[in-house]
Amino acid sequence: MTSSSAGGSSSSSSSSSDEPGATHAPLPGPGLVVKRKPWYQVLYIQVLIGVGLGILMGYLFPRHGAALEPLGTGFINMVKMIIAPIIFCTVVHGIASMTDIRRLGRIGVKALIYFEVVSTLALIIGLIVVNFMQPGKGMNVNIEQLRTEHAADIKKVAEYAEKSHEMDTVKFIMGIIPKTYISAFTGGDILQVLFVALLTGFAIASLGEKGKPALHVLDHAGAIAFAIMGIIVKAAPLAAFGAMAFTVGKFGIESLGPLVYLMLGFYITAACFVFGVLGTIAWFAGFSIFKFVYYIRDEILLVLGTSSSETALPGMMEKTRRLGCAESTVGFVIPTGYSFNLDGTNIYMAMAAIFLAQATNTPLTLGHQITLLLVAMLSSKGATGVTGAGFVTLAATLVAVPEIPVESLAVLLGIDRFMSECRSITNLIGNGVATVVISRWEGELDPATLNRNMAAGGMTPPASDAIGTAL
Repeated sequence: MTSSSAGGSSSSSSSSSDEPGATHAPLPGPGLVVKRKPWYQVLYIQVLIGVGLGILMGYLFPRHGAALEPLGTGFINMVKMIIAPIIFCTVVHGIASMTDIRRLGRIGVKALIYFEVVSTLALIIGLIVVNFMQPGKGMNVNIEQLRTEHAADIKKVAEYAEKSHEMDTVKFIMGIIPKTYISAFTGGDILQVLFVALLTGFAIASLGEKGKPALHVLDHAGAIAFAIMGIIVKAAPLAAFGAMAFTVGKFGIESLGPLVYLMLGFYITAACFVFGVLGTIAWFAGFSIFKFVYYIRDEILLVLGTSSSETALPGMMEKTRRLGCAESTVGFVIPTGYSFNLDGTNIYMAMAAIFLAQATNTPLTLGHQITLLLVAMLSSKGATGVTGAGFVTLAATLVAVPEIPVESLAVLLGIDRFMSECRSITNLIGNGVATVVISRWEGELDPATLNRNMAAGGMTPPASDAIGTAL
């Protein structure tokens, strides 16, 4: 991207933005003093305050808290509105600026290999932990009683199960192709936008000098898209307040009840995966997972407040570009990762499926669990852009093992919102780490540059703030 879309960097240009090691934000030098904002103007602190006030609102005034759902939903819809233009402009610019088109294919192969290995590892870890903890043991859930006492929940489960039947490999692949060029931007499917962007980028690159004017137009369009995102993000604290007030007000802290052990196990497993598995991968790539998590703290808290990792997608793309990752790598890996690298969702699916078997006293053999693992590896790839994606993929997984009653999903409906935050945050961190690792794999930046940019990023304002300030 040009300087206007990179949060104020004036050193990068459209001709050099994809060069290995390119930076997208000015680095503080020995004589440069970084002016810090007052604490109350820092985005992640504002979001934290919003989350805290939302929990209090939902707990003390549950009826009024539940009525605040539109604040969170409206914010997520606004973010989804601008995601497609940001991905499109970023990917097209990255591809059209590349001197070696074959490099994109190489990045794609590396990304898919990485995604499959790490996401499968997440599933295996989830299976191991839930078998060890056995959080569902002793619950003795009676399906007939569940059908009688929770008819409304069972109806919701039936809807998720119906959606799961629509998920198969052929439909998933065909769904990547939009009906029209424009419909890719209106359907809300990230992979369709990515598909159209790839074609457009290759087309502009093939035109040579004739394609340069179109590339300049996209530069300015991208700057506008990021500026719009900068305006939207300012509403994040209010959205976090509304979303948390709704969650606590509607479901109540007491709704956790006996499922708290499962939640605790899931949160601990996700943390171990992030700081253990992803931390090891990051260490081999030459950076600290702890510093990286701190670097993307704004995005993490945004996801915590809204329960949607999509709200942090533009910010994550900007942050990884600032680290020195090439624009084409960022533009391809992060959007693709939102469909193929859902580490948190995979851990959740493995643990939830076995938990339901334990809760309903359904005996599972090793063969059943391997079947669950194989099905989950496929079903987790097909729910991008689907409402209630976690439940849809879980329903699709349970259908493959009919011994576990699908109706038992109703047990998890009350806590799904509380689980969603952890799922989304783990997915976000996993995709960020994947982008940096593949960028390092491609030789786009060295550890010294990466760590220097990460340290500088901790002192410079977030991209959204920088763009919003420039307006």
